[in-house]
Amino acid sequence: MKLQGQIVDIKNKRIFKGEVTISEGKIRAIEEKEHDIEHYILPGFVDAHIHIESSMLVPTEFARLAVNHGTVATVSDPHEIANVLGIDGVNFMIDNGKKTSFKFNFGAPSCVPATSFESAGAVIDSDGIKQLMANPDIKYLAEMMNYPGVLFDDAEVLKKLAWAKHYNKPIDGHAPGVVGDDITKYISAGISTDHECFTYEEGLEKLQKGMKVLIREGSAAKNFEALIDLLPEYYDNMMFCSDDKHPDDLIIDHINKLCARAVAKGIDIFKVLKAACINPVEHYNLDVGLLQVGDDADCIVVKDLKDFEAIQTYINGELVSENGMSKLQSVPFENLNNFNTNKKAVSDFRVPSEAKQIRVIEALEGQLVTNELIEDATIKDGNLVSNTENDILKMTVVNRYNNNKPAMAFIKNFGLKEGAIASSVGHDSHNIIAVGVSDEMICKAVNLIIENKGGICAVSNSEEKIVPLPVAGIMSDQDGETIGKDYAVLDQMAKVLGSPLNAPYMTLSFMALLVIPSLKLSDKGLFNGTEFTFTSLEI
Repeated sequence: MKLQGQIVDIKNKRIFKGEVTISEGKIRAIEEKEHDIEHYILPGFVDAHIHIESSMLVPTEFARLAVNHGTVATVSDPHEIANVLGIDGVNFMIDNGKKTSFKFNFGAPSCVPATSFESAGAVIDSDGIKQLMANPDIKYLAEMMNYPGVLFDDAEVLKKLAWAKHYNKPIDGHAPGVVGDDITKYISAGISTDHECFTYEEGLEKLQKGMKVLIREGSAAKNFEALIDLLPEYYDNMMFCSDDKHPDDLIIDHINKLCARAVAKGIDIFKVLKAACINPVEHYNLDVGLLQVGDDADCIVVKDLKDFEAIQTYINGELVSENGMSKLQSVPFENLNNFNTNKKAVSDFRVPSEAKQIRVIEALEGQLVTNELIEDATIKDGNLVSNTENDILKMTVVNRYNNNKPAMAFIKNFGLKEGAIASSVGHDSHNIIAVGVSDEMICKAVNLIIENKGGICAVSNSEEKIVPLPVAGIMSDQDGETIGKDYAVLDQMAKVLGSPLNAPYMTLSFMALLVIPSLKLSDKGLFNGTEFTFTSLEI
């Protein structure tokens, strides 16, 4: 097979008219040749850090959407399913991913459970990490979110790091806002990347100290604008990633969009493509071709170097997408799950109180971090209740692995005027998380999730809608187009109920993420993520 076009040679920083010869999945020759073809041939895009589970799709279905945008590979942390199902969950992702030609590169989740302050469905200790690291399908140790454990020389954390070094596999970081001597120590532990930088200064310091910094722009956290100005100087040590990408977003675009935005800012095309195509492959030692003779034929044909719209995507010489239509097939698989809680009563969500003031979580648009507010309590019949006028709504986290009493808190900026929304996608342990205008509505939403053994839902006085997630309670067994549409309908319902948030379910899913400050709710209670300790709801 021969491909003709304008060949983008990223390493040598040149573009020339030529022809690529492909046979048996490999690039056999790249020659300069005169022709009239305007489109461009370049290596495929790589998402350098993504939790596939965030798309609510199993790997084979994620792949079917991603290839339409010129993505040929991901570096993926199966942390979400591991918190539900442990090593069995990791193996499910690897095995499912192998049923498609797309190049998934999974890491060993380093923090399962993420903290001891929440109930997860599984534990992966240092012995589990040793077992995973010995597996050639595991390419790296995934994000070390327990940065306090690194800084305080926690024995179990150090053993996990040691096994990654023993098998000579890279170690991913997660250190939001960690700077100064702390980041120096964190890096010296052998941790080589960070995708959590949210200011230019933080990214600069980490780059100067030798870390690779990933520019994250997903459905939830968006740090592109804060960090992109670092790329012109530090293009050898930067990559692009999504971290979390919801299905309705994945239908529209992927890493190609970040390239388009970077080029629109006037950044040199070769620097942009080095971050998007080359750096992840070299840093993680991926078996992904870079448009060199002898490489796997993992390349894409794009219309132009402005929008990077993919005309064709090839993986191992196989045409996997053409003109936005995926040629990858759906594959059958068995659903795994871990969901063991009974339906709840409205009284389970009562919070008896006489408090004048309460601590309130302030959710922030497009951020994983939250603020802690002190607000006046609203009490009705001795029960703390939602105040829709001031947008201070009751929320709950319900343990899905055992029958325990729901944990309760209050949250601002969800804006619901009626009904409730709920989800069993709740980082990191994926318990049930819900926000609503009344105990009755919260109970209705939570029970809808329990009946379906996982999903995301919205309920009002007159209707209820759910997208079931039967795979580990966090992924669908349907195709991406279906889930993308169903999710968009649900997202719209949450907005009709009053939420002003851009992605209410994505924001909801991070309100139990204890490793990101400041105030969060676990199934065990209200948690101060700055002090890393439980705190009281009542002042």
